[in-house]
Amino acid sequence: MDSVFHRGASVALTSFLWVGTALADDAGEAWWWDEPPQAAATRDADPRPALAVSPVDEEAGYRIGVRDLLEIDVFRVPELTRKVRVDANGRIALPLVGSLTAAGKTPERLAREIADRLARDYVNDPFVTVFVAEYESQRVTVEGAVNKPGIFPLKGRTTLLQVVAQAEGLTDLADARDVQLFRTFPDGRKAVFTFDVDAIRRGQTPDPVVQADDVVVVRRSGPKSFVRSVTDTLRGFITFGNVRR
Repeated sequence: MDSVFHRGASVALTSFLWVGTALADDAGEAWWWDEPPQAAATRDADPRPALAVSPVDEEAGYRIGVRDLLEIDVFRVPELTRKVRVDANGRIALPLVGSLTAAGKTPERLAREIADRLARDYVNDPFVTVFVAEYESQRVTVEGAVNKPGIFPLKGRTTLLQVVAQAEGLTDLADARDVQLFRTFPDGRKAVFTFDVDAIRRGQTPDPVVQADDVVVVRRSGPKSFVRSVTDTLRGFITFGNVRR
C-alpha cells in the first residue's frame, strides 16, 4: 500500500512541476510570479492615466451628511457659536444666516457660505469654522480579498490605504495591483477607478481620498489562487494517503 501511495504522490508532484515548468516557459519567468515580464511591459507602456490618478478634487475631504452634528464657531461672536444637527433634508438653520444646505458639502465650503451670508449685512469680515462633532452618515464598503470585509464609518479625511487597514489588510490571495473603487457622484454619474495599492505604498502614486458610499473591491490574483488550489489538492492527497497508512 505504501508503494502505491508513494507512486501516486510522485505522479501528482511530477504533474504539478510539469505544469509549473510549462507556464514558466510561456511566461519567461517563474509561473507563480504575480505578473510575467510581458504583462509588466504592457502595463508600463499603458499606465491607464485616467484610472491611475486620484479621482478626487481639491474639495474631496469629508462631506457632511444627514444627522451629522456640526459645531459652528464664529470668531469673536459667541452668540452665533453653537452646535446644530443636519436635518433629514440635509439642511441646518442658524441665527442671522437662516436655513441653508449642509449635506454634500465639505466643512470648509459650508464655513465659507456661512461667512458670506454674515458678511452681507451683519458681521464685518467674519471668520467661521465648521467642525464635525459627530459622524452619523458617512460609510464606505470594502469587499473582496480582504481579511475583514464590511461597511466602515468615515470619520474625517480617509484614504484608500486607511480603508484597507480598517478591513485588516489584504489577504495572501489579493491582487494589490487591481483594487477597484466604485463611486456615484451627486449628479448620478457612476465611475470605476482602478488603483495599484503596492504603488501607493511605495509612494509612486497618490493615496486617493475615499468618499461616502464608495465601494472598494479587492480582486483575487489568478496565479495566487491557482497555486493555492493546487497546493490544497496535493495536501489533501498526501493527508489521505497518510490516513490510509
